[in-house]
Amino acid sequence: MAANDKLHIVMFPWLAFGHILPYLKLAKLIAKKGHKISFISTPRNIDRLPKIPPNLAPHIDLVKFPLPSIPNLPENAEATIDVPFNKVKYLKIAYDQLQQPLTQFLVSNSPNWILFDIIAYWVCPIASKLNVRSSFFSIFSASIMGYFGPPSVLMHNDEDRRKPEDYSIKPKWVRFETTVAVSLHQMQRMFVNFTEDETENVPDQYRIAASIRDCEMVAVRSSSVFEPEWLELLDEIYQKPVVQVGLLPTDTTDTDTGGKGNDSWRDIKDWLDKQEKGSVIYVAFGAETKPNQDELTELALGLELSGLPFIWALRKQRGSADPEPTELPEGFEERTRGRGLVYTSWVPQTKILSHDSVGGLLIHSGWSSVIEAVQFGRALVLLPLLADQELIAKLVEEKKMGYLIPRNERDGWFSRDSVAESVRLVMVDEEGKIYRDNVKEMKGVFGDMDKQDEYVDNLLSYLESHKILTK
Repeated sequence: MAANDKLHIVMFPWLAFGHILPYLKLAKLIAKKGHKISFISTPRNIDRLPKIPPNLAPHIDLVKFPLPSIPNLPENAEATIDVPFNKVKYLKIAYDQLQQPLTQFLVSNSPNWILFDIIAYWVCPIASKLNVRSSFFSIFSASIMGYFGPPSVLMHNDEDRRKPEDYSIKPKWVRFETTVAVSLHQMQRMFVNFTEDETENVPDQYRIAASIRDCEMVAVRSSSVFEPEWLELLDEIYQKPVVQVGLLPTDTTDTDTGGKGNDSWRDIKDWLDKQEKGSVIYVAFGAETKPNQDELTELALGLELSGLPFIWALRKQRGSADPEPTELPEGFEERTRGRGLVYTSWVPQTKILSHDSVGGLLIHSGWSSVIEAVQFGRALVLLPLLADQELIAKLVEEKKMGYLIPRNERDGWFSRDSVAESVRLVMVDEEGKIYRDNVKEMKGVFGDMDKQDEYVDNLLSYLESHKILTK
């Protein structure tokens, strides 16, 4: 590729590692094609990224924007894992103050495109004035975006969505049958982000709406093989190009962890090698979420009741700022010794999932975790802890690829018995064979790196053919 044919693309993710890492995955795939990436985040976040492979390092420039210090934001807090949930709004306010350094960067570097995230609703007006093309890149599935609706609905406070209860039914613009909707207990947790508060923070509804309304193209982490009806809906309600970037599965050839976790992997592999094929359930809730103490207790006792072998990557705190660390029930580790492993430090998740002894996952239903599980053909037991996770879980269950642990609709309560029954259903019961079979059938779709390469080529074809901004 000639130098003058190469694109210069700025990537500007939100300050959450559930967003930053998918952006980085896409950046690497684009860099493999020879294009230049300027990947912008804050200094501490950049320093926490996995090492860029040597062959890609010349194409990816990691750019550090210092995050402004504002009242109520803890010192050195640069990502959502650094703050309690009730202070994420201050992180958004600080993020909004990056408009000036971003403007200066675009002026100095004149990139062709900027791919920005859902919180940075102010990017498009800046980019347009500087003749830089802009695309909102959604790390969420098409079903999540479709459920929340067109910009006009989000922007003008739809009359049908005034209360949390209004979100628990299928939206009027979704004309096909679906169970994808947010339960009352999840929406009650989330509703504060959709309303004005006493701070300067802009509500999430407005951020999402303005991002979609003002951008020139929407890129979605999705595949028409998995959710064609939802992608068609986005085309209809956005009235602008919607481009699939693929599911961004884990590249199993990229195994560099900088030596992290090698000791734990030797112990885990030794234990897994002694277990029966497909017998072990892996339990993990990601970096951004964790069950509260009551939920953790029921989870642990449910795993104990299930009688199945397990590995649990247990995060007792979301980060150092988490005011509510959790603990396992007294005697749990002694009672399950030999049958279960609990790790409270980093574990090599990809290596664990690729081991033949692992048959399923009990997870929070984060999109990245679901993709990785299906990529390795592992059946899913789903316990979403946030509203977007529940939308993914509902879609996965609708497609009979996973099973949602039954919960009380109003308060979200679940019992140890429902945990045990759900785990056994998905892992061993004949009734749950449909989940195991369907996940194995979709394994080839989710883990197809050749198909993923086609999605990136298609995205780049669009970016190349529209790199000149016409007024």
